[in-house]
Amino acid sequence: MSIKTRVMELGREARAASRMVAASDVATRNRALLAVREAIADQAAAVLAANAEDVARGRTQGLSTPLLDRLVLDQARLEGILASLEQVAALPDPVGAIDGVRTMNSGIRVGRMRVPLGVIAIVYESRPNVTIEAASLCLKSGNAAILRGGSEAISSNLALAQCLSQGLVSAGLPAATIQVVETTDRAVVDALITQDDCIDMVIPRGGKGLIERISGAATVPVLKHLDGICHVYVDAAACPEKAMAIVLNAKTQRYGTCNTLETLLIDEKAVEQLPAMATALAEAGVELRGCDRARAVSSAVSVPATEADWQTEYLAPILAIRVVDGIDGAMDHIACFSSGHTESIVTEQHSTAMRFLREVDSSSVMVNASTRFADGFEYGLGAEIGISTDKLHARGPVGLEGLTSSKYIVFGDGHIRQ
Repeated sequence: MSIKTRVMELGREARAASRMVAASDVATRNRALLAVREAIADQAAAVLAANAEDVARGRTQGLSTPLLDRLVLDQARLEGILASLEQVAALPDPVGAIDGVRTMNSGIRVGRMRVPLGVIAIVYESRPNVTIEAASLCLKSGNAAILRGGSEAISSNLALAQCLSQGLVSAGLPAATIQVVETTDRAVVDALITQDDCIDMVIPRGGKGLIERISGAATVPVLKHLDGICHVYVDAAACPEKAMAIVLNAKTQRYGTCNTLETLLIDEKAVEQLPAMATALAEAGVELRGCDRARAVSSAVSVPATEADWQTEYLAPILAIRVVDGIDGAMDHIACFSSGHTESIVTEQHSTAMRFLREVDSSSVMVNASTRFADGFEYGLGAEIGISTDKLHARGPVGLEGLTSSKYIVFGDGHIRQ
């Protein structure tokens, strides 16, 4: 069977399943989620063994450290997957909710009902936990999904696919509700993103090259983000202890994630905080690249920053540092170089914080908090399908509501238009 024919078959099966899952009640969908959780818990050893195969193969093939970090499933991450399934099952049902009903002059009543999107294709790299996050959110929101993970995680994904199928069938839903593509052939992606008749939205999760390629070639609507060039701005009114803790956490808690700090901005009036902060970062193994003013106040900022550093998502222990002229200088820099992902201000001045919240145009804007909180689980979404830096139709961590649309509904009693 050709790749194109196989993808068409997946699409047709997903479209048929989408009608059944959209019509299912929330109790059935929750049973399926908890059954998947039980299957993963029961088959944890097999899942971890499959992941070990992927990691060993990745090391042999020379995968970068950030990609290997994303690939690894250990017991703690597996427990996180199980917890996320429980949390998604506990969330309110987004499907069928009706709001905004009002009576018009004609006597009809008009409102809006939240409905599933239909069939969602997710194309992603490295992270096998995405398989379950994406599946759980699509299922809970009444959608069918076709999941195409990267070749580096194929053994892990196929092991998780067995758990998904087992959980769905045990709850009385079609196994085709969530399908994991079993081949790593790249032609699958090209076929998926042009299958307008069966797929309603494509969500790419991965490197900039993958997302740009899909966005450029897709004929199906794409929900995406490109880079995670995240900023923390330390204001003149920042508490030094808070600033130190936030910057260190935002940069060093994990390097290979899209919500990791990549550029530190510090007010020239708070520059006395930089030497201790830079020393702590350097001791944590972070290479510091700074502007002339940053390098002048701290010998730990050892590498001159170039224009390219302000535009780079390192996903590595590297941090760009710039001294700026107050909040206006910080917001000017963010407006010029941010990818629209996440920005944070550290300040004790309420008016300055509120101005930052209003004027910075990113999908998440924070006050006195680490950028690492920009995450669906941390936002109470249960999990996330991704973090969108688009402005339509969903923005920021995308959970259940971002996987639904709405339709107008009208109630009448024999009304006719005059």
